[in-house]
Amino acid sequence: MDRRTFLKSAAGAGALAATGGLAMPALAQGASAKTLRFVPQANLANFDPIWGTQYVVRNAALLVWDTLYGIDSKFQPQRQMVESEEVSADGLTWTFKLRSGLKFHDGAPVTSKDVVQSLIRWSARDPMGLMIRAIQNELVAVDDLTWKWSLKQPYPKMLLALAKNNAPCSFIMPERIAKTDPFTQITEYIGSGPMKFVRNEWVPGAKAVFEKFADYKPRSEKADWLAGGKNMLFDRVEWIIMPDAATAAAALQNGEVDWWETPLADLVPILKSHKDISVDIGDPLGNIGAFRMNHLHPPFNNLKVRQAVMTALNQEDYMRAIVGDDDKLWKPMASFFTPGTPLYTEEGGEIMKKKSVADAKKLLAEAGYKGEPVTCVVAQDMAATKSMGDVTAELLKSIGMNVDFVATDWGTVGARRAQKTAPGQGGWSMFHTWHAGADCVNPSSYTAVRANGEKAWFGWPDVPAVETEVTNWFNAKDMAEEKAAMGRLNKAAVENVVYVPTGFYLGYQAWRKNVSGVTSGPFPVLWGVSKA
Repeated sequence: MDRRTFLKSAAGAGALAATGGLAMPALAQGASAKTLRFVPQANLANFDPIWGTQYVVRNAALLVWDTLYGIDSKFQPQRQMVESEEVSADGLTWTFKLRSGLKFHDGAPVTSKDVVQSLIRWSARDPMGLMIRAIQNELVAVDDLTWKWSLKQPYPKMLLALAKNNAPCSFIMPERIAKTDPFTQITEYIGSGPMKFVRNEWVPGAKAVFEKFADYKPRSEKADWLAGGKNMLFDRVEWIIMPDAATAAAALQNGEVDWWETPLADLVPILKSHKDISVDIGDPLGNIGAFRMNHLHPPFNNLKVRQAVMTALNQEDYMRAIVGDDDKLWKPMASFFTPGTPLYTEEGGEIMKKKSVADAKKLLAEAGYKGEPVTCVVAQDMAATKSMGDVTAELLKSIGMNVDFVATDWGTVGARRAQKTAPGQGGWSMFHTWHAGADCVNPSSYTAVRANGEKAWFGWPDVPAVETEVTNWFNAKDMAEEKAAMGRLNKAAVENVVYVPTGFYLGYQAWRKNVSGVTSGPFPVLWGVSKA
């Protein structure tokens, strides 16, 4: 029996269990309408939204920490914690004022000192933050609610930097916590967001719990992604970790959980047939799969080795491994950017369409590859990463590479990929991940396409030609200049293989029909959701 058949059989057995047909392990029943039981995409193994960029951490952080601005579904920044802002005529001085009455979960007021220290920590890790730091004169508190950010040259996309939804977001923490080295994880989880993190109920690998913060002051505007009022209608949100897809499907069918963030595509027909379950595309902007390589160490510090992988890689193999046989759920892309968006380009992407094992072997020979191990660190508790990892193991072997396959969990991948040591000394050669399409519409917040060496995302590509075009995009005077810069950027990223996109795909979410207010987006929007 193959994997897909087994999962469908197991999920079907879960449906029988609801009527007493089979014995299945059960979660505690009887959760009230004020408790949401949510199955997230992965285990919450660590909880510092600045230290790393895992979406599961960002999603949990959106409940606990608030941001100064919030991006809406039109990708426009809107005020969130901020009451007002002013920018000088020369564009060099930004002055911000907080909304009054904001509190942290420990009861302390949110002040400009907290904001300043939080922005200092965030800007040390975020690509847009690093751009601001490079042109910064000073970032200082003026009074309890006001702070000033003065620059050496204008930065027109300041509000977008503070509002963007991709990790790391500019979450505001108490000053004492924000003083933690940005390359060291925090150990205290106090924010001013709509939910408090219940630390004593956190069991990594099993459960994370959030309770409503009574003193949260939502904005009056209608909620729209991270903008507007984050009105929590639940007193308690329980994240139930279920890496096994069949178990999660059975729990949803049985009413033991309310909402499953990322149901496996193979199980969607079973879920759709259930009278009490709704299923829909989670995010119309989809995801871009990623084969991420370490540019610091052999073998992928050699451009021709990276090009060999890009030449041999067949996106269809990866996409079918993730989404199955539904061709409406995926498409190939000779690009790093989100298909169907205004700035999408395939300039320079011809190599991504070759799919030639013979040419890949030739490139490996030219590179002088001598059989060095390729340490593939692959999360097994995420359906997408596991599926891609299985394809990669066969791909690399087919072109003559020595595969050191490390099967692990997503939390370990998140920690290990931050290590710059050699693969044989606790480091890595490659890992799989994905990037939300909402993060990849342009270079402003697209962490993974940046190639600024030691300051780049994991893999640390150093490609000045890419960074030049990022700057050109930021400085573009009109859409024509933006498109031209995007084309050149894509070409440079392809030629130097910043990473290898494995294709564009859509994913589902599923929830019980007694849950209302579920919307689509690049992250689960839990505010405004209720349960009958």
